[in-house]
Amino acid sequence: MWFKNLQIYRFTRPFDVSVEDLEKQLEALPFTPCGSQEQSKFGWVAPLGKQGQAITHVAGEQILLCAKKEDKMLPGSVINDMVAEKVETIELEQGRALKKKEKDAIKEEIIVDLLPRAFSRFQQTFAWINPQDGFIAVDASSAKRAEDLLALLRKSIGSLPVVPLAMTTPPELTLTEWLKDGTAPAGFALEDEVELRSALEHGGIIRAKQHDLLSEEIKVHLEADKLVTKLALNWAETVSFILSDDMSIKRLKFSEELREENDDVTSEDAVARFDADFALVTGELSRFIPDLIAALGGEEQR
Repeated sequence: MWFKNLQIYRFTRPFDVSVEDLEKQLEALPFTPCGSQEQSKFGWVAPLGKQGQAITHVAGEQILLCAKKEDKMLPGSVINDMVAEKVETIELEQGRALKKKEKDAIKEEIIVDLLPRAFSRFQQTFAWINPQDGFIAVDASSAKRAEDLLALLRKSIGSLPVVPLAMTTPPELTLTEWLKDGTAPAGFALEDEVELRSALEHGGIIRAKQHDLLSEEIKVHLEADKLVTKLALNWAETVSFILSDDMSIKRLKFSEELREENDDVTSEDAVARFDADFALVTGELSRFIPDLIAALGGEEQR
């Protein structure tokens, strides 16, 4: 269980739902495949997949959830072409232009006809609840995908008082100072990727990958009042990641040394290995996240 991205949300009051109650509440909204006339379905599945039955996976105080979504793939261009063709045929037959309401009805008919033959796209999203430290983190590359899962969780348990993680000082200002100084706080190190945006409304964007971030070229852009909006960092030589100015963490990578810590757990026991990896990862991230918050100057009080 190795997270790739983190969208972090802070609980505004303690998360005090017991695992037993949470399991029952999530069971009320399980994932089921789309019916022949359904375009999308979203619900909970066991994080362990076919290896498990429980919708909540627990290691110590940490809770793992998994939401699954199915979307029927209906290309808009195909639908529009079929609608245009049918509208043209009817208009020629009836000698009049169809109204918008009639065109919309034709579109609905075509979608209904195509749905049973459409391909499905499946997507799983994991969420980690850390009640002790008061946050939930979603393994999603976009806030929209994370918020979809939070909406499903809110619907399942009735209330979910969370807000996105926010710093007292805007992260782009702090990251820009780190890059100007050429160093990060203790425990962190600059890597080789950055995105810089002009402070002006219609200013430019500079992206550099596999680049010396202390070069004169980067300094020129910083002197031109560009701000760091994404920065590649490393923490404790264990976790490398891209931090964005909205506090999203992407392209998480864990060191080989950390990954090898569970090599004594036999890979033949998939459940034991999953449990061990989840405990290992959440333990490391539970140290990393507070360190990151502290390095950025602390959280905004709400």
